Amino acid sequence: MKAAVHPKWYQAQVRCACGNTFAVGSTMPEIKVDVCSNCHPFYTGNMKFVDTAGRVDAFKAKIKGAAKKTASKTERRAAKREKRIREELSRPESLAELRKRVKKLNS
Repeated sequence: MKAAVHPKWYQAQVRCACGNTFAVGSTMPEIKVDVCSNCHPFYTGNMKFVDTAGRVDAFKAKIKGAAKKTASKTERRAAKREKRIREELSRPESLAELRKRVKKLNS
């Protein structure tokens, strides 16, 4: 078995927005949550409004970033082919032409 491949293990403190704290084992020293078993509507039977404005804004930003145009596989292949053709056309056709280019670059 390899040495030092496992992450560090903590006795983590979980802190809920309602103020409840409890300990669990984790690879992070502290965990912050919005809802826990003390305040979750399923366990308490009480309705609670969870602020999702930050989540909605994050989702909208994510969708906005995903809306950017991405090239399809066919378009990428065509662009690669065009690039290869341009490179081939820019190559010198004779040794004399190559010597002229080298001389021009060295000057």
